[in-house]
Amino acid sequence: MAALEYGEADFAAVEAGSQEGSIDVEEEEEGEEDQNWEDWNAEDDEEESENSCRMLCLFCDSFYPSSNMLFEHSAATHHFDFHAIKKSLGLDFYGCFKLINYIRTQVLQNRCWCCGINCQSKRDLQLHLHEADSFNGTKWPWDIDQYLRPSMEDDPLLYNFGEDDEFDDEDASAYEEELRKEISSFERVPLSNKLGMDQLLSPQKTTLQNGDGVDSLVGDLETADSSEKLVGVSSIHLGEGSSSCKKQKDQLSLSSAKIAANEIKSINKSYFGSYSSFGIHRDMISDKVRTDAYRQAILENPSLLRGSTVMDVGCGTGILSLFASQAGASRVIAVEASNKMASIATQIAKDNGLLRSGGTDGDKNHHSGTIEVIQSMIEDLDSAKYIEPHSVDVIVSEWMGYCLLYESMLSSVLFARDKWLKPGGAILPDSATMFVAGFGKGGTCLPFWENVYGFNMSCIGKEVVEEVAQLPVVDTIDSRDIVTNTQVLQTFDLVTMKYEDMDFTATVELAPRTDSPLTCSKDLKPRSVPCHGLVLWFDTGFTQRFCKEMPTNMSTSPYTTKTHWSQTVLTFKEPIMMALGEQVDDKNGEVGSDACPALRIQSRISIVRGLEHRTIDISMEIFAIGPDGRKRNFPIQMFNLQ
Repeated sequence: MAALEYGEADFAAVEAGSQEGSIDVEEEEEGEEDQNWEDWNAEDDEEESENSCRMLCLFCDSFYPSSNMLFEHSAATHHFDFHAIKKSLGLDFYGCFKLINYIRTQVLQNRCWCCGINCQSKRDLQLHLHEADSFNGTKWPWDIDQYLRPSMEDDPLLYNFGEDDEFDDEDASAYEEELRKEISSFERVPLSNKLGMDQLLSPQKTTLQNGDGVDSLVGDLETADSSEKLVGVSSIHLGEGSSSCKKQKDQLSLSSAKIAANEIKSINKSYFGSYSSFGIHRDMISDKVRTDAYRQAILENPSLLRGSTVMDVGCGTGILSLFASQAGASRVIAVEASNKMASIATQIAKDNGLLRSGGTDGDKNHHSGTIEVIQSMIEDLDSAKYIEPHSVDVIVSEWMGYCLLYESMLSSVLFARDKWLKPGGAILPDSATMFVAGFGKGGTCLPFWENVYGFNMSCIGKEVVEEVAQLPVVDTIDSRDIVTNTQVLQTFDLVTMKYEDMDFTATVELAPRTDSPLTCSKDLKPRSVPCHGLVLWFDTGFTQRFCKEMPTNMSTSPYTTKTHWSQTVLTFKEPIMMALGEQVDDKNGEVGSDACPALRIQSRISIVRGLEHRTIDISMEIFAIGPDGRKRNFPIQMFNLQ
């Protein structure tokens, strides 16, 4: 869980690439090693850069260096006029994004994107393609949030389909409509080798968000007919006859699902293995804000804990289970996926006389013999230990990750809630809230590099800022560097929320902060202040709904004591100047510039669970709003927190 920080000298380069049909990646890498680098020149570098951005046609195996050339080809050859469809349907960025992913999904299955007819081969599909019937007045088949996820990994078309668009204020109005619903994703999809391709996987990559059923899936796949060799994507050639095509598609389905399942198992193993380090547990326990909040919620609410059955999801060292036992719980079920930490938690409970032994209480003291540690993922708990459904009074868990949702542990808490929590039972914490605000220059590395022992090294700072504009940074922002007001981005009620609520889109408007030290100087009254990006943080609430004697709140805000979660920083590609006080609008100046500072910043942020298990993807859409209501939209930025 290494966190990127501004103070680091090096940053991971953002790797870009595109999948090109059946090219053998290993052969390509070997070819690169055999090259004579002495003959390298700038022209070769430009050619390599152009090749890395080649865009695959939506319908055939042709590649093009620009989206305009690709769409001209699609209109002339495949009866698909992207620009006409975009204009007639009024598609915004997200609508176009979904449409492209939808078409790639349909074409992979040899299905016509507009009429839904299934063809026998890819060639048959290309011969069948026709101009789209009108979609007016109907719900577009791609208008579901499933298609916000790329259907093809590293698809450069998704980030270049509007490369030559010029936006003015009228164009920006197309972005004002909210997404029709919060982004949803696949959750707990049952898989088996008997399912068809449509059910078995999402094209290019299958995602099992919480890893449920992975062991059984791998077992089913391993019992498949061993005489049929499982083939990878690079060796599939759809369109060589209906029988061959069907067999290859079935093989591709099995192979892709098995790869995805094994990948999730590997990620889970690595993830829980990382928590076998005592250092990370020391960091968490010594986080006074975190541990004191849980201790107070558990120990200071005796009416909730005394005599109750408690389940601790992801117990680690068992510190929360110890608190629960100390508070008078009659039984504490501590569930931990890491083998090592489950053993440690067991030993700690035993050393403190709190380990439940052999089903008998022994000591009559209610502080003794209450904790039982079970080594298992919560989703696999039934196979490790039978627990009566809906028999738990209180679920306690410290599930939060960076940016609240990183690591996807919340889904495990919801799983435990749905299966074991009694009706009316308690969850600690029972609420979570995400916040957003804008930060100024002090929240970047620029001030450091502007004066290094008296030398100006600002060129380094500018380059670093350009790089971090592509990466979410987990770092601490000084409250003095917050230059806007704070807005609620999203709230979660853990008692009622659904799995899909973890993926969401929200729009907020931020105005300059009037009490900022940067804006309250008596010596200097600046006309504007630069906003360099957005910072996200979260609070979790142990509310009076369950904690009647002593409700409490845990905050990771820049305005409170620092926690090990820090904050999550999303840096703009270019700063936006924000007006302080009344401004005279410069009609010739761009909104958000020195000539015409913005009165407000409108941001639309989407956070979804990533294709890679336990990661999250963040998209940020920014508008600067001027004094006369003019809007300027900035390029959409996408981040992956992993």
